[in-house]
Amino acid sequence: MDFKTFYPPVEPHDSGLLDVGGGDAIHWEICGDPAGKPAVFLHGGPGGGVLPDHRRLFDPAAYRIVLFDQRNCGRSRPHAGDPGTSLAANTTPNLVADIERLREHLGIDRWLVLGGSWGSTLALAYAQSHPERVTELVLRGIYLARPSDEVWSFTGTGAARLFPEEWAAFRDLIPEAERDDLLAAYGRRLSDPDPDVHLPAARAWTGWELSANTLLPVPDPDLDDRTVLGFARIEQHYFSNDCFLGDGLLAGIDRIRHIPAVLVNGRYDMKTPMEQAWDLHLAWPEAELHVVENAGHAGSEPGTLHHTIDATDRFR
Repeated sequence: MDFKTFYPPVEPHDSGLLDVGGGDAIHWEICGDPAGKPAVFLHGGPGGGVLPDHRRLFDPAAYRIVLFDQRNCGRSRPHAGDPGTSLAANTTPNLVADIERLREHLGIDRWLVLGGSWGSTLALAYAQSHPERVTELVLRGIYLARPSDEVWSFTGTGAARLFPEEWAAFRDLIPEAERDDLLAAYGRRLSDPDPDVHLPAARAWTGWELSANTLLPVPDPDLDDRTVLGFARIEQHYFSNDCFLGDGLLAGIDRIRHIPAVLVNGRYDMKTPMEQAWDLHLAWPEAELHVVENAGHAGSEPGTLHHTIDATDRFR
C-alpha cells in the first residue's frame, strides 16, 4: 500500500480579509494551482485556526486550496482573545454563511469540502445548507455535537474516566458549589475582564481539550495567552449553546446523500468517540467509512493522515 503522508510545505499565493458584517472579518488564503480543482479546508475547535500543515492535505499541483480562519480566531478580526470582543454573532449559521460568502468572493462555483473534528461538524452543516456547491466531502474525527456528545466531554462520566488526572485539573479550578454546571462556571470566568480570572480558566480549559487528542501522549503546544483565551472563549460559547445546530446534523442527511464522501475516525478517539462516526455511517451508508485501528483524534496520526490524503488524491 502506498502510505500517504503530508505533501511538502507550500506557501499561499493570495490572501485577504473578507468583511462578513457586524465588524467581523475573516482571514483567508489560497495556495496550490490557481487553475486547479477548488477545495476548502475547515479547521477544528471551534476556535482553533488554520495551521501551515493544513495546506499539505492536498496535492498543490492539482488543487486550488482555500483555507480560512473562522470568526474571531487565527488571523480573523476581532480576536476572541481580546476580552472585549463580542461573540454574539459567532454562530454556526453565520459560519455557514461566511463559507458561502467566501466562495462567492473567490468566484468558485463548487468545491470539495474537508473538515476535521469541529471542521467535520461545520462541513456537514454547510453541505446540508448548500448541497449544490459541494463536489465531495472528506470528514475526519466526526463530531455530531449532540447533547449526549457533550456529556462525554464535560461531565465525569465519559472521557474523565480515562483521563482522571487531567479531568481533576479541569474540574478543580471551579469551586465545588459551582460544579453542577461546569460550562456555565467556566463561562463566567472566561468572560471576566480580569486576566487573573480569565487566564487560569482559559489555561485549564485548553489543557483539558488537548489532553486526549492523540492515542499516545505528546507535549502540549506552546500557546500564547491570547490564543488560549480566544480558543477557550469560542469553545465555551458554542458548547453552551448546543453548537447552534437546532435539530442536529443526522436529520439533514437526505440533502447530502448523493455527495461522494469519505469518513475517517480513529478507533481510540477519546475526543469524538468512534460511536459518532458509526452513527453518521448508519444514517448515511453511502459514505465510505475508514476506521483507523491505531489512532486517536488527531488528524496528524499516520493512519488518519493516510486515509485523509488518500481521499483528496482520489477526488482530485
